[in-house]
Amino acid sequence: MADQPQASPPVRAFRAPGRVNLIGEHTDYNDGFVLPVAIDFATTVTAGLRDDRRLNLRSENFDELISFDLDETEPTAQRHWSDYPRGVAVVLEQAGYKLQGADLQIRSDVPIGAGLSSSAAIEMATGYALLRMTGIDVDRLELAKLCQRAENDFVGMRCGIMDQFIACHGRKDHALLLDCRSLESKLVPLPEQALLVICNTMIKHELAAGEYNRRRAECEEGVRYLAERFEGIKSLRDATPAQLESARDDLPDKVYRRCRHVISENARVLEAVAALERHDLDECGRLMGASHRSLRDDYEVSCEELDVMVDLARSLAGVYGSRMTGGGFGGCTVNLVVRESAAAFSQQIKPVYEQATGITPEVYICHASDSVAEVPVI
Repeated sequence: MADQPQASPPVRAFRAPGRVNLIGEHTDYNDGFVLPVAIDFATTVTAGLRDDRRLNLRSENFDELISFDLDETEPTAQRHWSDYPRGVAVVLEQAGYKLQGADLQIRSDVPIGAGLSSSAAIEMATGYALLRMTGIDVDRLELAKLCQRAENDFVGMRCGIMDQFIACHGRKDHALLLDCRSLESKLVPLPEQALLVICNTMIKHELAAGEYNRRRAECEEGVRYLAERFEGIKSLRDATPAQLESARDDLPDKVYRRCRHVISENARVLEAVAALERHDLDECGRLMGASHRSLRDDYEVSCEELDVMVDLARSLAGVYGSRMTGGGFGGCTVNLVVRESAAAFSQQIKPVYEQATGITPEVYICHASDSVAEVPVI
């Protein structure tokens, strides 16, 4: 039977944000460019140290207690929500960080399965809490890499580093351009005249079931072929549209289209950053639309409900652009909307989407948020 929580004062709290990706989908694991925004939906971990090496995880969202020992010799994933915080603890220990036992109370308002990175939020909040509570200085980039490793190796989801990176480096009122190869980044101010409105289709995505990993394998197949034909290609980041077109007849059509999406999406990210910097929101919106079409037709990670939501958004007043966001197969759309129109947009899209699909959506007006941090205990 699991030990009862024995939290010792002082109890401390740590918050990590979810994220929405404005543009740049399925480029991160191809060494490409992404433009995520940390949002004001977050996971908070309240932690109290123990005098042993046991971690007790209690989730308010799932109303259950999970307990395990940090000295367990061969921990394995259980296909359970606790795999995310547990995997972080396991990877931190493997990396040489000697953690102290703790009682962790986990609370999150990041919608699960919506493509808003609920997994990275719990990973980052847990990792930051465990290190800070143990008195270990936190290198944010190192923590992002370790949390990505936990999701890759322990959970079994071959995600790129975008979600963990933005949770570590996001800033209020800014998007962040990330080069997923060099991990160089640049903050990009979001224009005051627009807001991000996220529309949840309420269709849950199951990326770990295999489609995400299948797309990644298809990209790798394309890279292997292109690398044999052209020098200097180590990932799709290195390939040009002309090189891909010259190989079109020799590639399986599906692999060709996957590659075309990634190569064109990388270009769209850089073009979108330039548009935001010159306050050209119409051009940014056009690029968002092109991104969605590419994800729908070439990468084939959209679904009927996402397409309906995007089409409906484009028909409403005050919308610069709309696209699916996240891994796909359900989840959310991100919409760049005139600030004064955001409230009306939120009210108008709900009934028309429900009429078209029979599903009641959730709509969130979001603001760019700061990265993982210690916060007051509530």
